[in-house]
Amino acid sequence: MKIHSKLILCFLPLVLLSAGCKKKSSTDETSTANPVPASTNAAPATTVPAASAPSAVPGSAEAGASAAETTAKMAAAEWALKQDEIKTDPNGQWAIQAAASSTYNDAQGAAGWSANQVTGAPNVDKYGDNGNAWAPKTPDSGIEWLDLKYPRPVHATEVRVRESCGSGAVIKVEVYDQQGAAHAVWQGNDPTTELNYLIVKFPKTTFKTDRVKVTLATNVIPGWNEIDAVQLVGTDQ
Repeated sequence: MKIHSKLILCFLPLVLLSAGCKKKSSTDETSTANPVPASTNAAPATTVPAASAPSAVPGSAEAGASAAETTAKMAAAEWALKQDEIKTDPNGQWAIQAAASSTYNDAQGAAGWSANQVTGAPNVDKYGDNGNAWAPKTPDSGIEWLDLKYPRPVHATEVRVRESCGSGAVIKVEVYDQQGAAHAVWQGNDPTTELNYLIVKFPKTTFKTDRVKVTLATNVIPGWNEIDAVQLVGTDQ
């Protein structure tokens, strides 16, 4: 179990989308931004788009409340469908090995917050501090990273980083060719908020890759920054 001060830090209210991790309500929406991409051909990173909300229905307070509830349900349903689409993507694969610059409480193996918590499909269902995600040793310490290995080499087109606490701290995504050379496919300002994916799309790599490195600057989002899973998307041809 994490120390009480970590829980307090992780659940500080979000102020202007720049504060640390907090619990996600059913009506919270994610937003997109315009990150500054690296000098590559990669498209700007995005997050899973929020549902389009219809205009409020004028009338009684009861009618207004009903319309708001319907809007929230539609947004939640759209979000859930998108999460399921990503999880079951036939061209996507989840990491089978992971190493990290540091881990909370020096966690190893299957312990909570260890690097191995990033392997496999997502298993954090609510925004907030959760031992099923990786967390660095300390909050706000600066540069931290995850180095991930995947089952098979592919010509990659996309990397999806599922952020689950203190979202918005990723600054760079790299893939490695089979000679071990790193290729930056994106770097910039991470627009992710709440429980969501940072989606990095780029032209299909000419080489095959089965390794991804995700770098964070944990000092840009106060509190603890946690990652649930990272998906590599690509094809054999």
